Amino acid sequence: MADSFDVIIIGGGPGGYNCAIRAAQLGLKTAIVEKRGRLGGTCLNVGCIPSKALLHASEAYEAATHHFADMGIDVKSVSLNLPKMLAQKDEAVDGLTKGVEFLMKKNKITYLVGTGAITGPGAVSVTDADGKVTSLLTKNIVIATGSDVMSLPGVTLDEERIVSSTGALKLSSVPKKMIVIGGGYIGLEMGSVWRRLGAHVTVVEFLDRITPTMDGEVSTQFLKLLKKQGIVFELGTKVTKVEKVGKGVKLEVEPAAGGPARTLEADVVLISIGRKPYTEGLGLETVGITTDARGFIPAQHWATSAPGVYVIGDVTFGPMLAHKAEEEGAAVAEIIAGKSGHVNFDVIPGVVYTNPEVASVGKTEEELKATGTPYKVGKFPFMANSRARTNHETDGFVKILEHSETRKILGVHMIGVGVGEMIGEACLAMEFGASAEDIARTCHAHPTMSEALREAGKAVDGWVMQL
Repeated sequence: MADSFDVIIIGGGPGGYNCAIRAAQLGLKTAIVEKRGRLGGTCLNVGCIPSKALLHASEAYEAATHHFADMGIDVKSVSLNLPKMLAQKDEAVDGLTKGVEFLMKKNKITYLVGTGAITGPGAVSVTDADGKVTSLLTKNIVIATGSDVMSLPGVTLDEERIVSSTGALKLSSVPKKMIVIGGGYIGLEMGSVWRRLGAHVTVVEFLDRITPTMDGEVSTQFLKLLKKQGIVFELGTKVTKVEKVGKGVKLEVEPAAGGPARTLEADVVLISIGRKPYTEGLGLETVGITTDARGFIPAQHWATSAPGVYVIGDVTFGPMLAHKAEEEGAAVAEIIAGKSGHVNFDVIPGVVYTNPEVASVGKTEEELKATGTPYKVGKFPFMANSRARTNHETDGFVKILEHSETRKILGVHMIGVGVGEMIGEACLAMEFGASAEDIARTCHAHPTMSEALREAGKAVDGWVMQL
């Protein structure tokens, strides 16, 4: 007899393991299947967590080599120990993955290492590294297989000279020249890491701007600050060829609008043009599920076309963000348990973990203009914030968008040091349907960077006090 469960989750990333924990908390007999051999998915193993470890370490290195002296701290003979920097990154990942595995045991969740596939209604197989197949029965299946990196047509990632974000996390030496193809979040984060460690970084972007989904005013300021830091940008530029030549890589590029071709050379090329949903070998056809033209699994309230089969995270619609997947995982577990699972997709924050950071939630000005939504704007620069000036961290600003009639906050956009930690306050305000005045009349500790959010709230109604 095959083992039987109330729910089996295929994929052990943030969406999958949060779904498993919530399901177990609600009394469901739960199993989770992960082929990597370590839980946490892309985010914990080769994405969010290791990249933040390198971002933090590289920021500390740059501060020691360039900024400590400005504060009266003389540091001599600062040098980069890249193997140790990479090792501390791996230690952080290892500790956290073991922590997630402990949570499976704590919540009495069956954890199976292997490749999961649907073999029919209510049936899942798990194939381990030795080819042994285990058959399982279940009342519900949750697909949480996430996404995979994309490359350019005809270009093979060797993860040494032509790398994805995975390879960019483990380069054995600092390249003299790095080219990043793609001006999105991941490419800019990884490019900024290696720029701080000594690489000359050029970003090649097909569009005429970076971070195209970001609020336009923030994106423009972001570009200026990254240029000031030394990153070179080739905007409106199409890559037509990437090839390894000798010990380096050669690119052929041309204007996106058409024009003469040029050649760019680098030691390492990072291809960061997006991610694609991972559905390979899932057995979707056995229950009549078909993907859309881009490979995503369609769903209504996370329910697929097959009864008892749900989908969450990167493999279905919405932003490819770990915290979005986590919210969906918990919601689906609650739905399976007969409760009312819910996610407010209008309040999903996004953060670029460069220095300064960029954080946003809700609608951009461009989106509001496109829909004819009446709105008011309140902005406040960190240059006028006491803590920012004291810390010599004055780049950026906070911007609040409020509906002119209902007075509800529609969007908040920030660029500045540590704003990734500040965006949560804006999310909470929006979840409660707050106005900008609600934030403005909430007492904030002084002096803190978060006061900039309060002052932006005052600016919506024209009573800023710190300018």
